Amino acid sequence: MKVIREHIKQGNYKRFYLLYGSEEYLKKLYRDKLKAAIIKDGNDINYSYFEGKDVEADKLASAVQTLPFFADYRLIVVEKSGFFKSQNNLADLLANTPDTTVVVFIEDEVDKRNKLYKFVKDKGYVSEMNGLDDKNLKLFVASLFNQHNQKITEADISYLLDKIGSDMNNIVNEVEKISSYCAESQVISREDIDAVITVQISGKIFQMVDAIGSKQTQKALELYYDLVAVREKPLTILFLIIRHFNILLQVKDLQSRALNNSSISEMVGVPPFAVSKYVSQARNFSNKSLIDALEFGTDIEQQIKTGAIDERVGVELFIVSFSKG
Repeated sequence: MKVIREHIKQGNYKRFYLLYGSEEYLKKLYRDKLKAAIIKDGNDINYSYFEGKDVEADKLASAVQTLPFFADYRLIVVEKSGFFKSQNNLADLLANTPDTTVVVFIEDEVDKRNKLYKFVKDKGYVSEMNGLDDKNLKLFVASLFNQHNQKITEADISYLLDKIGSDMNNIVNEVEKISSYCAESQVISREDIDAVITVQISGKIFQMVDAIGSKQTQKALELYYDLVAVREKPLTILFLIIRHFNILLQVKDLQSRALNNSSISEMVGVPPFAVSKYVSQARNFSNKSLIDALEFGTDIEQQIKTGAIDERVGVELFIVSFSKG
């Protein structure tokens, strides 16, 4: 990210950029920064946008070859194309891209063995954006409140993040709500946070798995019923629980191999800020119990989809089965 900022400051760009990872806010932020710097005065005559897995490589290659009109650069943005996870000839088609064209790829996931990935890494700049570490995430929250001339303690920032998670888009939205609620106040308190924030589903899932691991059946069920009460679908909740157990199994395995949190974050695809919490929670489960939970959860999911069991009852059965003493 620092490299992209430097390119913008100097006005000297690579022909290719790949921004990928789980943090949508950062990908959008740097996409927009590049566009604002390259396409001056909002003149979109030198700007092309492609999105989705139906993007045709030939059409993209043709747009790339078009020279800019009364400008230094032409910008092409390609989002969620899947080109970096499939076999294709795009790397060959982009080999002769003129120096006056900048292509920015935005993807969720990539295969680093992919020919196009290797091409872009060699000829351009690749940035993985999976979120900020704990320190920088707290600074980010503080800066958002500072824009409203409001201050918040580090302890209360941690309290806020525990409630809403580390997704930066969500953080921006929730800080905006709190700032508006406290428009007349210069200092944000924990009481202000409690008055405004509704705990997000991901936070509830985390708490629910904590309760399951500590054999608190009633607490786990209450958290589940809270989600159902706000119209979250039981099948969606089950999917997120299964996903969470899968993350715990991966984290537990990687930590046993003495990998550090940064490596675990990259390999599992969770924000660096959250790794230590997953590591701590994984201690409540053996490898066998995590595998059993995944298998049982998948079986319950199949039974729900085939109508063999009511979805609400199915999730209850999963929670009770793995939280009983």
